[in-house]
This record gives sequence, C-alpha cells and structure tokens, in this order.
Amino acid sequence: MSREPALTTTSYAILGLLAVRPWSTYELARQMDRSLGRLWPRAQSKIYEEPKKLVRRGLALAERGSVGRRPRTVYSITPQGRRLLADWLREPGAGPVLESEQLLKVFFADSGTTADALATLHAARVWAAERNEDNLAAARAYLAGQGAFPERAAQTLLVGRFLTDYYCLVATWADWAATIVVGWPENPRDAVAAADEIAETVRRAQWSETAAPRPDRQTEERPQEDR
Repeated sequence: MSREPALTTTSYAILGLLAVRPWSTYELARQMDRSLGRLWPRAQSKIYEEPKKLVRRGLALAERGSVGRRPRTVYSITPQGRRLLADWLREPGAGPVLESEQLLKVFFADSGTTADALATLHAARVWAAERNEDNLAAARAYLAGQGAFPERAAQTLLVGRFLTDYYCLVATWADWAATIVVGWPENPRDAVAAADEIAETVRRAQWSETAAPRPDRQTEERPQEDR
C-alpha cells in the first residue's frame, strides 16, 4: 500500500483558506488567484489534488452537491485540520525565495546590449505597477470598509503592506537602474560602475548592523544587564 504524500506548504495554504470558510474547487481557484497567487503561486497548480489529499487524511470534508445540472464539491476543514494548521503556524517558517527572470537578465546584461537591459528594466517597472493595481484596489476597499472578509483585516493588512513595499521596491529599483544603464555605452561590457553608487550600496547594506536588537535577543540579554 502506497503511503500518502507528506503535507507541503501548499497543503497548509489550502487548509488556511478552508479555515476561513468552506469553498468549492472553483471558488478555491478564484481565491488563490486573488490572494495566494501573489504569495504562493505554486498553490494554483495543486488546486485539484490538494483538497482531495486533505480529505483522505481526515483534515477536510468533501460535500458533494450540484448547481443546476452541474456537480459541485464543497470542501470544509475538520477539527483535526484546524489543530494541524495551528501546529504549523507555531513554527516561524522559511523566508522568501526570490525568483526573477528580469533580475537574472540584468545580471547577465553584459552578454547583450544596453538597449536590451533598458527594455528589461522597463518591463520590471511595468510589472510592479500592474501588480500593484489589484493591491491598491484591495487596500482602498478595506479603507472604505468594503474589503473581503473584514474580520480578517488585521492579518490582511500585514501582508498587504509587505506587497505594497515590495512592488514599490521593484519600481523604485527599476527607475534607479534605468538612470544608470542609460549612461552605459552601447556594449554593456564597456560599462564602468560608479564608485559613489557602490559606496551608497554599502551604506544601504549596513542597515542590519545598526538595526535595533530583536525582541527575543533583548529578552535573552536582560538578565545579564541586571548583574
């Protein structure tokens, strides 16, 4: 007998959605596109297999019905599923993994042309602005008291701020990089890095050395200070 595959981050992402409310597969797909697609895009490819796996493990229930003549299955979380989700949330989790084809092309820009690099930077700027459109619309909806699941606004705010700052970062970086690249010769291999820009990068990178200690470090160090 084959063993059931272990739960993945995608499994827990779907469990998290089921903890909000029951969903049909179609509704799950729409919700993933609207919210999780920006945080965990790989979940979208698992929309049909993951809920069934959760049901087999007793973490979700599947209720079959119909809408008119069309069959419909609605998934809901079980008490066991809620407990397992809570256990998963107690762990801090892994940090972000950056994956950007545009950044990769900029990294190897010396094998192309300056025009190519500028086109890539323009595309990065457009990407950030387009992604932020939905983000801005959602923020305005919450501000007007019309956001989806208003009872979860406190949690949505935290993620929304991250996405806001992230899209702004990409756009700001693309604008800055374009001002640098536009001054390159036609062949990027002949470009020279400005010493003042390198120094500015060092200055920005030093934030981790001057940041205030984390709360957990302050707690650990307090007994030593009392001695």
